[in-house]
Amino acid sequence: MSRERQRLAISRPKQGAAGKTGSWRLCRPVVNREKCNRCGLCVLYCPDSAMDADIEVDLEFCKGCGICANECPQKAIVMVPD
Repeated sequence: MSRERQRLAISRPKQGAAGKTGSWRLCRPVVNREKCNRCGLCVLYCPDSAMDADIEVDLEFCKGCGICANECPQKAIVMVPD
């Protein structure tokens, strides 16, 4: 009997009262697909839900906090000046 990976509910980013947050970001995350093992920790820890299940970053909502890069066990995410 194979066990499917259970998905938890993931929140979706929404426009805040001051608009989308990406306009004041100083750094943005860049994912190295060669190093990424798709563990999903970056998606789980992103406080703004700016990353989707395919490890794509929605730069309109990403604040550039770097939590995704910090939590990545493969160091597949680096923060670069925006």
